[in-house]
Amino acid sequence: MKINVNVADHAGFCFGVRDAVKLAKETAEQYGSVYMLGDIVHNERVVNELADSGVHVVDSLDKVGDGPVLFRAHGTPVKIWEEARKRGHTIVDATCPLVHEIHNEVREMEEEGRQIYVIGDKGHDEVLGIMSQVKKPILISTAEEARQLRKKKRGGVVSQSTQMVENVQEIISILMMKVKDLRFVNTICHPTRQNQAELKELATTNDVMIVIGSFTSANTKRLAKIAKELNPNSYQVEGAEDLKAEWFVDAESVGVHAGASTPDITIQDVLNRLQSISPEKITQEV
Repeated sequence: MKINVNVADHAGFCFGVRDAVKLAKETAEQYGSVYMLGDIVHNERVVNELADSGVHVVDSLDKVGDGPVLFRAHGTPVKIWEEARKRGHTIVDATCPLVHEIHNEVREMEEEGRQIYVIGDKGHDEVLGIMSQVKKPILISTAEEARQLRKKKRGGVVSQSTQMVENVQEIISILMMKVKDLRFVNTICHPTRQNQAELKELATTNDVMIVIGSFTSANTKRLAKIAKELNPNSYQVEGAEDLKAEWFVDAESVGVHAGASTPDITIQDVLNRLQSISPEKITQEV
């Protein structure tokens, strides 16, 4: 009996991450060095490979050396933009264009006199960047937090681009009862919605589900959470070395997906490892 391995069509880098990584490499090649405030994406392998190319991670503008500052795909708080300009740094903007759109949306809604609500994860880089665009935003991470809010006359809502669709829907349904004039802009990005839909299909049609990506990656952890809820035989792995042969003993099919910050080479390593675990049984369908 063969094991069919079914790989999601859009597993791995989204276009925003792919473009940011490419821009970082090109900038380092042009200037010799480039500095980033934090990791460009939440994947250790990508960060380490970029470091070898001259892309340096620092935790403050004080530690920027001789080279430009690259602002990452997640977006950067307004105060850091202002400080970098004040210091005369050359700025390379690798912010995902879809994140820039969220920034524009919240500023526009604030100009309309609306209380801004941001649905997202506390402390996440993208969320901090979004909230910095306006004066007094309210962050909502869970439906329970939404239930605790006071009523308002006017409000505007966006979400972190990688939020789970179900979480946003539940929170919006609560805010509709709290805010008389509520404007909601669906800022869950297309790659996230696409990935979540593919994940649900794979998790429900395969015996085992593998989600590849760093445990520091919010979107990967969400994919793994959805998978586990739909299929108890679901596992998140950072790389091929995490796979265990006993997961596949009675399996006839395996679904494979990967977070938006997972490079192609890591996905291929996992597929190669699956092949080596049971070479006489594995067939692959992409």
